[in-house]
Amino acid sequence: MDAVIPIAALSTVIGALIIFLFFKSYFLRRQSEIRSIAKPEPTQPEAKKPSKPQQQHHASKKSHPKSHSHGADKDQPKRHHPLDLNTLKGHGDSVTGLCFSHDGGSLATACADGVVRVFRLDDACSKSFKFLRINVPAGGNPVAVAFGDDASSVVVACEALSGSSLYMYGEEKPKASNDPKQQTKLPLPEVKWEQHKIHDKRGVLTLFGAASSYGSGDGSTVVASCSEETDINLWHAKTGKPLGHVDTNQLKNTMAAVSPNGRFIAAAAFTADVKVWEIVYSKDGSVKEVPKVMQLKGHKSAVTWLCFSPNSEQIITASKDGSIRIWNINVRYHLDEDPKTLKVLPIPLHDSNGATLHYDRLSVSPDGNILAATHGSMLQWLSVETGKVLDTADRAHDGDITWIAWGPKTIPAGDGQTFILATAGVDKKVKLWAAPSLNAA
Repeated sequence: MDAVIPIAALSTVIGALIIFLFFKSYFLRRQSEIRSIAKPEPTQPEAKKPSKPQQQHHASKKSHPKSHSHGADKDQPKRHHPLDLNTLKGHGDSVTGLCFSHDGGSLATACADGVVRVFRLDDACSKSFKFLRINVPAGGNPVAVAFGDDASSVVVACEALSGSSLYMYGEEKPKASNDPKQQTKLPLPEVKWEQHKIHDKRGVLTLFGAASSYGSGDGSTVVASCSEETDINLWHAKTGKPLGHVDTNQLKNTMAAVSPNGRFIAAAAFTADVKVWEIVYSKDGSVKEVPKVMQLKGHKSAVTWLCFSPNSEQIITASKDGSIRIWNINVRYHLDEDPKTLKVLPIPLHDSNGATLHYDRLSVSPDGNILAATHGSMLQWLSVETGKVLDTADRAHDGDITWIAWGPKTIPAGDGQTFILATAGVDKKVKLWAAPSLNAA
C-alpha cells in the first residue's frame, strides 16, 4: 500500500509535466503563427497603395465615356450651329411635311405618328411653344400639310391601304358657358370636308397651297396634290371642290408646286425637262382651265426639285447634272416666247471622290436672296445672286431631311426679327433656322 502512493504521485507529476510541455509547445506554435500573420500587417497598406491608383485608373476609364457624354450634353449648346435657333420636339415619329401659315405665325407639321401639330410661333427662340394637336382618322398616315385661307384651317394629305385622302380641319368658335366661373374651352378642329382616293390608290408626294391673287382670282387658297405617278390635282381649300387635273405624261412625278400668286403649277419628274401649266380663272374667281403653257429645257439629267421665286416670275431648279438653273417664266408664251435661263450655277457639293452631288430639296427666302438646299442630313444656304455658299450645317438633323420651307414673313427671334427656315427630319424633330448674312457671299 505504502509502495503504491509514491508511484501514483510520480505518475501525477510526470503527467503534469507532459501536459505542461504539450501546452507550452502549443502556445509557442500559436504565437509563431500569430507573428507570421501579423508581420506583413504594417506593409499591407503599402501593398494596397499600388492597387488604389489602379482602381482609380480603372474607374476613370469606366467613367470616361459617361463624363464625355455629360460634357457633350453640357457643351451641346456651344456646338450648335450659329443659325440654329430652336428645335420643336414632341413628335413621336419621322416628320414627313411642314407648312407655314400665310401670316408666318403658325407652323403645321405632319408626323408618321398619326398626328398633325400646329405650333404658334410667337418667338422663334421661345423655350416652349403652344400647339394644337389634330389626330387624323385611324389607319391614316399624314404625309403632307398645307394651310387654307387662314391659320385656323389646315388641309392634310393622308395615306392608307385604300388610297390617299384629303381632310380639311377648321376651328369652331368657342362656345360660351352659362357658368361665369367655368372657363370657355376651345373645341378641337373638326373635319370640314374630305376627299378620298384622290389619286386612286397612289400615294401623295407633295401638297402645296397658294392664294389665287393673280388675274381674276378671288384670293381663295388653291391646293395642288402631286401623286407618285403622273397626275396632279387642284383643289379649292375652303370647300374641297376639285378645280382641275393635269397629267405630266413624263414617267413618274418627283414633286409639283404652285406659284405664290396661284397662277402656275410646275412639276419635276424623272426627266430633264420641267412642265408648267397656268391656272386660268373666270371672272367669278372660279378656275376655268389649266392648260400647259411652257416647258423648261436645258438640264442634262433629271430635275430633283424646284421652287418658285416670291414674285412668281422665276423658277429655280436643281438637277442631277450638278447644276442649279434660274428661269424667267414671265414671258409672252401665247406668242410662242420661250422661258429664258437667267443663270446656271454649279452645285457646290462633292463626295469624297470629287463627284458632284445633287440637292434633294430647295426653298427660296421671301426676299428672293437666299436659297436653302438639302442633301441627306446636310443643309446649305446659297446666294441666289452669286451661287456662293453662305453657310453650311453638315448634320442639320440626325438623319435625312424630309422637308424645308421658309416662313413668308419675318417673326420675332429673341431681341430682333428675322426670316425663319423650318426643316423636318426622320429624327422626329423640326428645327428653326435664322437667315444667314448675305455678306458671306
